[in-house]
Amino acid sequence: GIVLVAINPYEQLPIYEQDVIYAYSGQNMGDMDPHIFAVAEEAYKQMARDEKNQSIIVSGESGAGKTVSAKYAMRFFATVGGSASETNIEAKVLASSPIMEAIGNAKTTRNDNSSRFGKYIQIGFDKRYHIIGANMRTYLLEKSRVVFQAEDERNYHIFYQLCASASLPEFKDLALSKYSCVPG
Repeated sequence: GIVLVAINPYEQLPIYEQDVIYAYSGQNMGDMDPHIFAVAEEAYKQMARDEKNQSIIVSGESGAGKTVSAKYAMRFFATVGGSASETNIEAKVLASSPIMEAIGNAKTTRNDNSSRFGKYIQIGFDKRYHIIGANMRTYLLEKSRVVFQAEDERNYHIFYQLCASASLPEFKDLALSKYSCVPG
């Protein structure tokens, strides 16, 4: 199949704006430069034409921008499907992101907020191809990080957030103390 390699440019570029979405909408794969919107348009077009489920696999190195690429694809679907202004589905689907990131993200030597798990996002469309909902599942949590961190890396963010709250009365049952919260 078609493979798009995404890289993190370490700065915001104006290549994900609304006008770029509209530029890729309705285009054939290969007619324009490679882009996450080209991949999303091809999947969207095939879904509508063949009336079959489609998948987009986003893969890459740590810090390459896989999660952000998935967000851009959802924004594309919401915009071309006419549901962006109606429901802001992208915001709804990703509203749980801060909680998920606290539990599943950690600091690595390459990324301060590196996702340590995979995500499977299933987006539901109605008969008019408007987004009507989504379901997000996580898998392959990197469990080794719970008991070991390489030099200059940190455990999952939730560990430090719980430790920062260890003195709160509601955390007494968790048996957190300044001694249990010392990394290493």
